[in-house]
Amino acid sequence: MSKYTSDAEKLLQHIGGSENISVVTHCATRMRFVLNDSKQASKDKIEEMDIVKGTFTNAGQFQVIIGNDVASFYQVFTQIAGVNDTSKEDAKVAAKQNMNVIQRMISHLAEIFTPLIPALVVGGLVLGFRNVIGSIPEFGANGDQTLIELSQFWSGTHAFLWLIGEAIFHFLPVGIVWSITRKMGTSQILGIVLGITLVSPQLLNAYGVAGAEEIPFWDFGFATVDMIGYQAQVIPAILAGFVLAYLELGLRKIIPSVVSMIFVPFFALIPAVLIAHVVLGPIGWEIGSWISDVVYGGLTSAFGWLFAAVFGLAYAPLVITGLHHMTNAIDLQLMSEFDGTNLWPMIALSNMAQGSAVLAMIIINRRDDKEKQVSIPAAISCYLGVTEPAMFGINLKYGFPFLAAMIGSMLAAVISVGSGVMANSIGVGGIPGFLSIQAQDWTMFFVSMTVAIVVPIVLTMLFSKMKMGQNAFKRLGK
Repeated sequence: MSKYTSDAEKLLQHIGGSENISVVTHCATRMRFVLNDSKQASKDKIEEMDIVKGTFTNAGQFQVIIGNDVASFYQVFTQIAGVNDTSKEDAKVAAKQNMNVIQRMISHLAEIFTPLIPALVVGGLVLGFRNVIGSIPEFGANGDQTLIELSQFWSGTHAFLWLIGEAIFHFLPVGIVWSITRKMGTSQILGIVLGITLVSPQLLNAYGVAGAEEIPFWDFGFATVDMIGYQAQVIPAILAGFVLAYLELGLRKIIPSVVSMIFVPFFALIPAVLIAHVVLGPIGWEIGSWISDVVYGGLTSAFGWLFAAVFGLAYAPLVITGLHHMTNAIDLQLMSEFDGTNLWPMIALSNMAQGSAVLAMIIINRRDDKEKQVSIPAAISCYLGVTEPAMFGINLKYGFPFLAAMIGSMLAAVISVGSGVMANSIGVGGIPGFLSIQAQDWTMFFVSMTVAIVVPIVLTMLFSKMKMGQNAFKRLGK
């Protein structure tokens, strides 16, 4: 018997039984249910369970926050409930009936980028480590040399790690197109092939376009097409991936099944590659450049502090709604255009602020052993970049810690943006995130970190003294 068996049985009972579950899936921290009748789910009883950090309904899904053990719990739950995720796509369609256009767009982005997050986090850590050993001249007898200048071992390590960094970020379009075909239920290997054609060594590397004296081209006699690669480009890969997926889905309907294995891949892939390079690539490049210019320009303008304040204050609520998934695409686009992102440091700071608010609640409720079983793992998880257990298990439960964290995040974001802090890449969205920050910006990022940690702790304790409890917070919100 698993240690999760008893809790899984209770959750199944409180959710309304197996017959009330259309499908159940999970993400990094949450069980996601599409229920036949949401009224049968006893939200209060579910939230009383020790293993549950909180519940909420979003975009047609009833979500139960379990925490970092969700994958193991999910396996036990599905065995007991006798359900599985074979109808996941049907469930997504059912859930999306309750979404508006914007919510559906965000849902699509989330489904594309969520499978890529493990690789992006690894890539961020790799680039961060290369940053430490290759860009910080604080070593040697006079403290003016980098590690790669002092040691052949570190020089070799620096060069070797770029193999991984390049694979993740420069060849990102391969992962994006693969993820789209996976999401759409089409041939994933065709997605991989299409992605490779966007970053093929035959093409002029995207990073070399600006300084190229001559751009190679394919000559078809009546027309020419520039041979430009789309390394690290997000929008062209998304557009190309959906064209391939819809071509394949459409061809499946009209080509007889006896010959579909031959003709569907052929007539889907070749036009998709051609359209990607002739039309979608150039258009996607312009769209991506426009988005990154607007974001970067806003954050570096005279009103950058205002943009930072709004983002720092609003990011945690965005996590609740799922809108935060948009930032992945924007960060990656900023990285390709400006060799770094000034958006991602604010995300890391917001996560730290939420963890710090929980830390204050641990101190306040230090005699409550039952709550410490939830709050201590939640704080650790938050400082390592996973905020849901902290937000839903503690901060939103009381209300005022969530507000304190938002204020701390806002102040830290203003300092970060105001001092021009840039990250090389996406990384671990917590305290280890400093590894992804560009070396020259470490000092100001550490100042921002201090604010993100100290201010929520002080404000949470202050609000607690003011008896600003959950009900008071709700009235304030109204």
